Formats: sequence, C-alpha cells, structure tokens
Amino acid sequence: MDKLNLLQIELEAILKSSNDNIVITDGAGIVLRSSPNCTDIYGKNTEYIVGKSVYQLQKENIFNPSVTAKVLDYKKEVQVMQETLSGKIVMATGIPIFDKQNNLIRVISFSHDLTEIRQLKDDYEFLRIKMKHFETEIEELRVKETQADGIVAKNEKIKTIMKLINRVATSDATVVLLGESGVGKSMFARAIHNRSERNKKPFIEINAGAIPDSIFESEVFGYEHGAFTGAKQGGKIGLIELAQQGTLFFDEIAEIPLNQQVKLLKVLEEKRITRVGGSKSIDVDFRLIAATNKNLEEMVEQGTFREDLFYRLNVVPITIPPLRERIEDIHHLADYFLETYSRKYKSDKTLHPTTIKFLQNYHWPGNVRELENLIERLIVTSENKVIMPDLLPFYSNEQRQQDMNEIDIDRLREKGFTLQQAIEKVEKHWLIRAYRQYKTTYEIADALGISQATVVRRLKKYHIN
Repeated sequence: MDKLNLLQIELEAILKSSNDNIVITDGAGIVLRSSPNCTDIYGKNTEYIVGKSVYQLQKENIFNPSVTAKVLDYKKEVQVMQETLSGKIVMATGIPIFDKQNNLIRVISFSHDLTEIRQLKDDYEFLRIKMKHFETEIEELRVKETQADGIVAKNEKIKTIMKLINRVATSDATVVLLGESGVGKSMFARAIHNRSERNKKPFIEINAGAIPDSIFESEVFGYEHGAFTGAKQGGKIGLIELAQQGTLFFDEIAEIPLNQQVKLLKVLEEKRITRVGGSKSIDVDFRLIAATNKNLEEMVEQGTFREDLFYRLNVVPITIPPLRERIEDIHHLADYFLETYSRKYKSDKTLHPTTIKFLQNYHWPGNVRELENLIERLIVTSENKVIMPDLLPFYSNEQRQQDMNEIDIDRLREKGFTLQQAIEKVEKHWLIRAYRQYKTTYEIADALGISQATVVRRLKKYHIN
C-alpha cells in the first residue's frame, strides 16, 4: 500500500471518529471533505456540503456565520459561535493551511456542538432562580413563623437568640430567660414551646409574683379534698399537673417563696408531685422554662434564692436585650402591633414617619410591653387615619414646635393641597395670628417683614377683619 492510500485511510478514519465536525476546504472556500456527523450538527449531509462554496452555504444559513469565510478574509485562525438551521449552538474554529510560498491552500474547521452545554447552563440558571425564589419563600415563612410568636428579629442579637431557641427547642433542657421587665420573655418562652415536640400539648404559664405566698403551694402543687378550710370540693389539680406532657413556664421565678423553692427543686429532680393534704405521688412530665428580671446569682449570694435550685434552672440561660438596644426592631414591632390591634378594633390606622422616628428615639423603660400598650392606645384614641407624633405621651412642647411645620405640610399634602394652596393657607394663618397680636397694619408689617401695603392687600385677599 502506497503512502497516498495510507494517508487517505487515515484521513477518513479521523473524519469518522471525531466527535467534532471537521470540514476541509480549498483556498477558494470550496468544501472538499466533511465528517459524516455533518447532518447531526448542520442539518445537511456530506453529499450536500461537499463541492459547494462556504459563501453559498453561509447564504443558506447552514454555516451561520461561516468560520472558513472569515479565515479566508483574515488569513489567520478564527473562532466563532454559530447557530444552525436546527437551532443548535456550535463553536467553530477555522485554521488556515499555507504552502511554502505562503499561499493559503486549505482551511480546516472544527465545529463542536455546545447545545447541551448551553442547555445545562440555562437549566442551571433556571434552577438558581428557582432556588432564590424558594429561599425567599422560606425566609418569608420564617418571618411569618417568628411574627406569629409576636417576635420581630431584625436586630442581630435577637437573630442570634432565635437561632439558639431553634436549637434548644428540640431538647427538654431547662431554659431560663433573663432580661428587664417587658422585654417579651413570655413570647420567647412560647416560641420555644411552639418549636418543640411538645407543641401539641399544654403551655401553662405561672406568674410567681402574682400568687400570694399563702396560697402558692396549693395553686402550684394542687390539693386534695379537705386539705384545708375552704378547700374546693373534690380538691384541685395544681398548675404543674396541668402542664402534663407540655411546657411549664415559670415567670418571675425569683418571687417564689424561699420555703417553696425546695419543693419545686424536688419536683424538677424526681418528676413527681404530691398535692397538699395528699399522700400519693403523681408522676409529672413537663419541660420547664423559667424567666426573671432579677439577678439570680446576686440573690443566691444574698441568701434569698436557693443555690441548688439556681444551678438546676441555669442550664441554658438566654438574656433578652431591652428594646432601647433594638432600635431596628422598633419600627417592625410597631407595625406588628398596629396590624394586630387594627384587626381587633376594625381600624385602619397608620403611623406617620415622624411618629416612627420618635418611637425609635424613645428610651422605652417598659420595653416591648410599653410599646404594645402604646400602639393599642393610639389606635383607640386617634381620630385621624394617620397617627401623628403629637399623640405620643413623651412628645414635649419643644418637640411639637420643632416638628409643627413638617407635620402641617404632610397634613396638607394628605388633604390634596397643591403647593400654592399650601402656601396661601400658611400665609393666612400667619396673618390671622399677627392681626390678633398687633394693633396696626404697620406693626403687622414690621413683625412679618413685609411692607404695610402688602399687609393691607393680603388682609383684604383673605377677608381678615
């Protein structure tokens, strides 16, 4: 077999085995050879392609555009993206072949089908958008779930606390919530309960500070029939028993009488309870969450709180920051309470931006509870749809004077006044006030900084007499 035949066989083998489509043209752009997979990529078979000019094939949009035509123009290697008749995306690379006299005698082009890669890229982009959409929905659901507990978590400290709550909620570990009065410890306690496996069972709240010492034991632990004078017929189940398989929230736990603390500790350790006047032990199963606005460690040192009970409670301590340290939450909390009480009172009130600014600048000694009560009061007492800052109890006369212009302008805008109408209203207001204060038009002019003639014209215009 001679070398020419061998080269012919090798060339045919390359054309057939290549995953890329290979097209060979002469120096004028006439197709000499093409891979058999030409039909798959360009929609035309080899018999149709061979013998035709790449310029003609380009006009027929078979090569769109023709990489060979560009190589013939530029006399150098060229790479282009092509779109075939069948809608495929092809990466085509054309390579010029020169003879010893530097004449362009052949162009070899390699075309690789990128349709699958493009489709994968499009699929990836579609999935990325879907994932973003799902993430947004999940975030909205998380926010709704959080707000369903009455908790707004925009502040970084609160976000951290909510992450911790989500972790500890799945366990039965005792949690003690610390923080000033009114920070919303009961809401966080309920959030723990709602996220726990006990969420279908009772959530029983005991406010130790609201139960007199004399009846504390009977209310909390229960009593049997005839346990004491005035005891209810048939006895009474205690609050601890009511929390069976659920959550017992002991608010203001620092207020528990010292002599009752040891009994509570025993119940926590043994998970058994004995009613007042009874002899039978009753098994109890509950998850304890405690809360206090006092420093339990200091109370232990002072001897007003048992040390063993303190360590039994202090498994997972969580400190809730006061509202004054959660400035970014105030607006969202106010909106939450506004929506809540608007539904309750069938109202449609909104907060003026200046009102929100004052809410954010206030120091909130009563924390979230004070904000909630204030929003309810504003909805009930406000005559207007937009709640202005002058209704706030901490809005001083000095602040009222400073914000009067801004508030009046916003009120005029809400009533549909044009700029000219607003100017005239303010001008008339100033003239009436000056007319009442001064005796002559000259004095009015001097006070307002305008001419006496202008004063006369304006008084006549507004019928001020």
